[in-house]
Amino acid sequence: QVQLVESGGGSVQSGGSLRLSCAVSGITLRHYTIAWFRQSPGKEREGVACTSGVDDDIYYSDSVKGRFNIVRDNAKNAVYLQMDSLKPEDTAVYYCATDGFCYSDTGARPSEYDYWGQGTQVTVSS
Repeated sequence: QVQLVESGGGSVQSGGSLRLSCAVSGITLRHYTIAWFRQSPGKEREGVACTSGVDDDIYYSDSVKGRFNIVRDNAKNAVYLQMDSLKPEDTAVYYCATDGFCYSDTGARPSEYDYWGQGTQVTVSS
C-alpha cells in the first residue's frame, strides 16, 4: 500500500520560510516522479514543483521559481519542499503526489498522479 505523509506546514509572516516534508512508503521513490501541488479555496489544484524519476529533471511553476526548492532524498524515500520568501498568495493546502509525469515545460498535472498525501496547510500573513 502506497502512503504519502506530509508535514511541516504552519503559519508564517510574509518573507518567512517553511520546509515541507513528504515521507513515502510502499514504493521505492527513486523510480518515481514526485510532485508538490497546492490548492487554495476557490482555485484549481496547481502544480508548483516536480522532479522526474526518469531523468531527474526538475520543474518549478513561474509563481514559485527562485523561491522554492524541491529536494528528493532517495535514501530516506522522502521529498522536501523548501519555501523561502513566502508571500500571502502562497497560502494554500500543499500536497505531495507520486506516480505521474513531470513535463519540462508545463510541470505536473493533478489528473495524472495516482497517489496523494493528505495535505498540509501553509498560511502566510502580510
